[in-house]
Amino acid sequence: MTYRAKSDFLNVMIERGYLADCTDMQALDEALIQGPVTAYIGYDATAASLHVGHLLNIMMLRWFQKTGNRPITLMGGGTTKIGDPSFRSEERPLLTPDAIQSNIDGMQQVFARYLDYAAGGALMLNNAEWLDGLNYLDFLRDIGRHFSVNRMLSFESVKSRLDREQSLSFLEFNYMILQAYDFLELHRRYGCRLQMGGSDQWGNIVNGIDLTRRVLDAEIWGLTSPLLTTSDGRKMGKSAGGAVWLNGAMLSPYEFWQFWRNSTDADVGRFLKLYTELPVAECDRLGALSGSEINAAKIILANEVTTLLHGAEAAASAEATAREVFEQGGAGGDLEVVTIGAGALPVSVVQLLAQTGITASGKEAKRLIAEGGLRLNNQAVSDPQLAVDAALIGDGLKVSVGKKKHRMLRLG
Repeated sequence: MTYRAKSDFLNVMIERGYLADCTDMQALDEALIQGPVTAYIGYDATAASLHVGHLLNIMMLRWFQKTGNRPITLMGGGTTKIGDPSFRSEERPLLTPDAIQSNIDGMQQVFARYLDYAAGGALMLNNAEWLDGLNYLDFLRDIGRHFSVNRMLSFESVKSRLDREQSLSFLEFNYMILQAYDFLELHRRYGCRLQMGGSDQWGNIVNGIDLTRRVLDAEIWGLTSPLLTTSDGRKMGKSAGGAVWLNGAMLSPYEFWQFWRNSTDADVGRFLKLYTELPVAECDRLGALSGSEINAAKIILANEVTTLLHGAEAAASAEATAREVFEQGGAGGDLEVVTIGAGALPVSVVQLLAQTGITASGKEAKRLIAEGGLRLNNQAVSDPQLAVDAALIGDGLKVSVGKKKHRMLRLG
């Protein structure tokens, strides 16, 4: 990015690597200099928690507020009833209104950790407020006439699906119209002039800009962030064990801390810039470390990110548990606990791993043992027929899968 921004917000976006594209960088920059700008990012309520893949955009909203502007987190109480088809191979399952509201409740807990919603601060809104009561005929006449089907079909998010000869329902096709209408309503009601999102949302964002300009003759903008993958090609938000959730009830602070501690060396500097508030020069210094020194940088990364989400106490506790588990061979107080009923015992260690979900299957458990990757209370296990009973579990049995995955097994 060669543009030299004048505003604090765009400087942060460029310097720290948040920026992929912008509809009019210079005009947005001038608006940010002149005074506070209101911007939003929309989140459909498809799960009970946001995950690490959402965290980059949440950090953008946080920086937006820290540089003197007003962020809006828009809950998709209306659009979730349809589902965003962007770059998906099939239609999303439809959720009930109760399920959508439950998911929104879970998501809101995360935003409160990153944004200040006090009077005059960030806004938490729900697009069901204006979408649920729409009159279909009026909407088609007043809004639908501004959209070109030919142009909508040209967007990569739609075109890629049609090119694969996968169906796109009329329900899904309407999603981009409703998202565009969100921008119009947010500008009309709250003076919102900027929509941000991942680069996969570019087509939807441009639709909203065009609609708002046509209907209200307003100057508004769009800004997108890159879709991140790790240096080894994995999509952010996923780990070998599944989604890396942001709600503590769905993923413990310790497991969250471990996700960042296990970052590959090549990702450390970039992740420090994107997911922490450390000065850029310090991020560069830490990211340039090598050998055993990079491990100290990974601990700093894990502590900083975990502190933002779960608090300093949770981060310190996670680090202490990790040191006890990995350096001293102990059990650690924050290890994820799995339980098995006494009535199910005794079982072979292979059955135990599969039944408790520590491994995905008995076959995986056997392979793990054959490769020397399983330890019980720090003792290597070589016999797949080893019997596990209540006496062996006792007050707790530490199960170690490889070097990085540890669980505490208890009777339950």
